Amino acid sequence: MISKSKVLVTGANGLLGTNTVLDLIKQGFLVRAFIRHKRYISRFNHSNVEFCIGNIVNIETLERAMLGCHYVIHIAALIDPKHLDYDEFELVNVTGTKNVIQVAKNLGIKKVIYVSTANAFGFGSKCDLGNEQKPIRPPFNKMPYAMSKLMGQEFVLSQSHEIDITVVNPTFMIGAYDSKPSSGRIILSCLRSRVVFCPPGGKNFVCVTDVSKGIINAMKFGKRGEAYLLANENLSFFEFYKKVRFHSKKSFLIVRLPKWVVLAVGYIGSALRTLGIKTPISKANTGALCINNFYSNSKAQTQIHLTFNPIDIGIQEALAWFSEKNWKNGGI
Repeated sequence: MISKSKVLVTGANGLLGTNTVLDLIKQGFLVRAFIRHKRYISRFNHSNVEFCIGNIVNIETLERAMLGCHYVIHIAALIDPKHLDYDEFELVNVTGTKNVIQVAKNLGIKKVIYVSTANAFGFGSKCDLGNEQKPIRPPFNKMPYAMSKLMGQEFVLSQSHEIDITVVNPTFMIGAYDSKPSSGRIILSCLRSRVVFCPPGGKNFVCVTDVSKGIINAMKFGKRGEAYLLANENLSFFEFYKKVRFHSKKSFLIVRLPKWVVLAVGYIGSALRTLGIKTPISKANTGALCINNFYSNSKAQTQIHLTFNPIDIGIQEALAWFSEKNWKNGGI
């Protein structure tokens, strides 16, 4: 692989997209950042980055964006759990992905990296970790986002006989440049509160910089038609909150919530959603907070030669970035 190859990155303005663009620049790639709005252009100021404004549901803008590129990293997705209709997720995460692959095939793109989600695979316990062989499990098979990403993943893998495609499946990413914010809301909740309510479950946390490295390693070493979990530390929410408290030097109280309370909130959220009220709370979403959503990264370590940093580093980088942007007091 030649470092001066041109890479199209969809969803270049998000947490993962920004980190991926920055890593590609460091490694000497030419980057075309595919974004939806002009306001995101100021995020990158480098001679090796050019911008293309459009939407993955629009074939014509995708063709303009992909023309002249050698590789495509497809990150763009609809993730907001407030959306009530699965069709909204399907339009972006399935139809949009099909558009990306079709255009890539038409233009002879060398390789596509599709960024899916770890929850497309079955999670496990610390004694029996989830891996790339396990099928999706409840409650994620009831979540429109996870199911739409699984549908997108199954489609792209079905096309691997026609085009070189590798899938990566990140877990819960923590780090800098979380400007919306997305996963960083879990850290902001600690910075803005004196009391943090902690659900009984846990999940796998990974530094976003390790995921961006994993994407580039998958470009270089990923096998055609294979998927790789980009996972790292399996922690309870209580363990994670303690790490945030230690690194932030903020003395907030962590209150453990019993499972029945968390599930009751989910039932209320689902009832509101049936009334057409947009809320991220649902039975499935709160159910996910009550399980140990743990995964293994052994395949990524052995096949794409990826090493992982402690999640403490991701927490520190997120805290420093939020502090710089004054997010504690509501953002800039």
